[in-house]
Amino acid sequence: MDIAFTLQPWHWLILFFLLLGAEALGAGGFLLGSAIAAGSVSLILWFFPEMTWPVQLVVFGVGSLIFTLAYWKLFRKVNDENDSPELNNRARQLIGRTISLDQDLPSGQSRLQIGDTLWRVEVDRSVSQGGKVVVTDCCGMVLLVREQV
Repeated sequence: MDIAFTLQPWHWLILFFLLLGAEALGAGGFLLGSAIAAGSVSLILWFFPEMTWPVQLVVFGVGSLIFTLAYWKLFRKVNDENDSPELNNRARQLIGRTISLDQDLPSGQSRLQIGDTLWRVEVDRSVSQGGKVVVTDCCGMVLLVREQV
């Protein structure tokens, strides 16, 4: 009956690898703290083999909480950093681009073909056909343009 209540270091090592595998499937860092805690319990148990299973479970629980909170506070921001913050913002990608007009562009809001997309644009004064405009900013999906001088 004693064998049912005995947890060995390799039990915790198996749990460590199972949690890492589950984390690799897309848990977003949540299981990483628990995996590190399981690995830590396995390591501690190698050095202190007389540790009882209730103490092991308490160490695992506290370790999971501490390592998970540490991940969320310290390392989560590193994962959220992006070297291309405008990757999915097509309107922001057009800022600074110069467009040659195929048709007159009346003042106020109108539509303008840029590449393969028809964009809503806003210009403060009308620009005639053949003129050039520069995208200066965007407000949502409306491009703010001005005449290039």
